[in-house]
Amino acid sequence: MNVAIVGAGKVGSVLGKILATRGAKIVAVVSRTNASAARAGKYLRCRNVSTSLAAIPPKTDLVLIATPHSAVEEVAYKLTAIAHLEFKRLSVCHASGTLTADALVPLAKKGASVFSFHPLQTFPRDFGPAEILPTVRGIYYGVDGSKKGIAVAGVLAKKLGGKVLVVKPEMRKFYHAACVVASNHLTTMLWILEQMFGALKTNEKKFFPVFEPIMQAALRNAARTSPAKSLSGPIARGGVETVAGHFESVKKFAPELVPYFAALSAETTRLAEAKGSIEKDRAEKLFNLIRSITN
Repeated sequence: MNVAIVGAGKVGSVLGKILATRGAKIVAVVSRTNASAARAGKYLRCRNVSTSLAAIPPKTDLVLIATPHSAVEEVAYKLTAIAHLEFKRLSVCHASGTLTADALVPLAKKGASVFSFHPLQTFPRDFGPAEILPTVRGIYYGVDGSKKGIAVAGVLAKKLGGKVLVVKPEMRKFYHAACVVASNHLTTMLWILEQMFGALKTNEKKFFPVFEPIMQAALRNAARTSPAKSLSGPIARGGVETVAGHFESVKKFAPELVPYFAALSAETTRLAEAKGSIEKDRAEKLFNLIRSITN
């Protein structure tokens, strides 16, 4: 598989590296600046680096567009003007989480197989490609496209050691929102936990080692059964007085966190009611408590 990478950021560099280690050949790295192209080229051991799409060789099998989503359609349009590309043998994908394969329609009209190919993983800007790479092995890729495009996506995912998650085009933005919950919202929750731990002023300096066992157990329990079955704690038991005490303490020691605590307590109440661990009247008492705090 001869692969050209367009976009020399973390996503392109990491996916390119995995492909290279699994037998693919990176035949070109194209980026907005010479410096970023050269940096990614060095990491991927590809000497053909450029700021021009014309650097992509004629015998390329796959073009992976790993640019910001705002540039994907422009790149697709410009690729159609590269006369030496053999479009009928070419596959093109983009790594955007919000865009569908429709962003690549101009290339499909030229005969290329097109599909979206979003790595369901986090790529923090403060981390280097080598730090991110181990976390990308065995992940899912959110894809859509034509029947042929999805088939190629399956081959590409297998080459990367991963799997495909076929997402309906009309659900693409909803899918990306779910990814945000899984990563960004979880990170924000950890930040809030860090703030609360700091307010405790204990003998321990770092919050993560203290809370890691309970967080890991919660994840394992949910993975083994379901979020509903693994739910525990005062809300799951209908402990209105306990929850009221929590709100009083949060309001006193970290008042800026009250809206977060209220929103998550409401969702936890909804989950507990759905689980059947509390009756409707007990759930309503909890909801009334939460409303009294936020109003």
